[in-house]
Amino acid sequence: MRVFRIQKRVIDEKGPVSYLVKLLFFFFRSAWILTSKHVQDSYDLIHVHSVPDFEVFATMVPRLWGVPVILDIHDIVPELYASKCKIREDSLIFHFLVLLESVSIAYSSHVIIANDLGYERLTKRSIKAKKCISIANFPDSSIFWRRPRPIACTGEFIMFYPGTLNWRQGLDLAIEAMALLHDRAPNVRLLIVGDGPDREKLRGLIRERRLEGRVFLKGFVPMEKIAEIKADIDLGVVPKRKDSFGNEAFSTKIMEFMAMNVPVIVARTRIDEYYFTDQMVQFFESGNAEDLAAKILDLIQDLRRRADLCECASEFIALNNWDVKKHEYLELVDCLLA
Repeated sequence: MRVFRIQKRVIDEKGPVSYLVKLLFFFFRSAWILTSKHVQDSYDLIHVHSVPDFEVFATMVPRLWGVPVILDIHDIVPELYASKCKIREDSLIFHFLVLLESVSIAYSSHVIIANDLGYERLTKRSIKAKKCISIANFPDSSIFWRRPRPIACTGEFIMFYPGTLNWRQGLDLAIEAMALLHDRAPNVRLLIVGDGPDREKLRGLIRERRLEGRVFLKGFVPMEKIAEIKADIDLGVVPKRKDSFGNEAFSTKIMEFMAMNVPVIVARTRIDEYYFTDQMVQFFESGNAEDLAAKILDLIQDLRRRADLCECASEFIALNNWDVKKHEYLELVDCLLA
C-alpha cells in the first residue's frame, strides 16, 4: 500500500460553506493527482469512499478509459446533512442531495453501502439492487482480538468511548450519567478518546459537573493504541442519539468491543436493534441520561450479566468479522476486473 496525503484535515469548520470549500479543494486535488498517477501507470480499479458522493467524479479521466469505479458510501449524505445542519427532508437542498446521490451512483460501476438499512433506503430511491452490495465495517481481527483481561488492582470501573466528538454521538449524555452516578458509584471512570466539533463543549460540561477526576477527554490515538486501551476497560459506551441520521448509522466500535470481549452499553436505535439483541449488548433509551446511568449501575453490580453479554457477543463476532466476510468484497473486485 502506498499512501499519498494531499490535504491536511483540520476539524475547524464554522458552517456548511466552509465545510463545502474543504470538500471542493480535496475534490480538485484528488482528481488532479489521480489523473496524473493514472497517466504514469494506469489503474485497474478505483475505490472511492464517500462522503461526499461527488468525490467519485474525481475518477473522470480513468473512468473514460474504461477503469471500473466502486463508490463506497459509509454515510448516506442527504440524511447526514439534514441531521448536521437541521434541515427538513422535504427541503430543496435535501432533494438536491438526493439527486446528486443518484447521479454519483449512476456514474459508478458498483456501490457498497455500509449497512443493511442503508441498502434498503438506497435501493428504494437511487439504485437497482443488482448494482449495490451491503458490506459492514467489520472489525479487523489482526487489531481487535480477544486479549487476557488484567486483574484489577485499583478497584476502579473503567468505561470507554473512542470516536468523533459531536452532538449526535451523545457524549454529553454519558457525562450527565457520570454526574448522576457521582455518589452511587464513586469508583466509575469514563475515558473519551477522539476529536470533533464538540470537544470544548464537552470539556466545559466536565468542569461544570465537577468531574475532572472521573471523566478524561483525550485526543486521537492510533488504532492499535485504541485496541490496547480496550483490553484494559470494563465497559464500552456507545451513547449516540436517535435522530434521523443516528437511528440508521451503524457504529463499528460496537463490534470492535465485542471482538475484544468487552461488554458494551448501546443506545437503542433502529440500526442497532437490527443487528444486535438484548443478549449481546445492554440497551438503554437513546437520549435519556437517567436510563443510561441506571443501566451502567446495573452492569457494575451484575458481573454475571456482563459475562453473559460477552459470551453472546463472542458467538456473534465469530461469524461477523473481516476474516470471515472479506470474500464478499474480493468477489466484487474479481467480478469488476473480469
